[in-house]
Amino acid sequence: MDIKKTVEDIVAKIKSDEVLQKQFLSDPAGALKKLTGIDIPAEQIDSIVAGVKAKLTANNAGDAIKGLGGLFKK
Repeated sequence: MDIKKTVEDIVAKIKSDEVLQKQFLSDPAGALKKLTGIDIPAEQIDSIVAGVKAKLTANNAGDAIKGLGGLFKK
């Protein structure tokens, strides 16, 4: 399984669906199973969940920083 590709696909789907966002926050493993349609092996689930959370956090932080940049323009 290509974890990097899986994470990118999952992040795109989660970002576009508010219901999936809520499910991922409350039950990451269940959300991943729903998104991929497969039962992800236990040894990979933690790394995928961590990767998705990191990507979602990084994307949100980047958007926030871009928004702050507008405060300092004249």
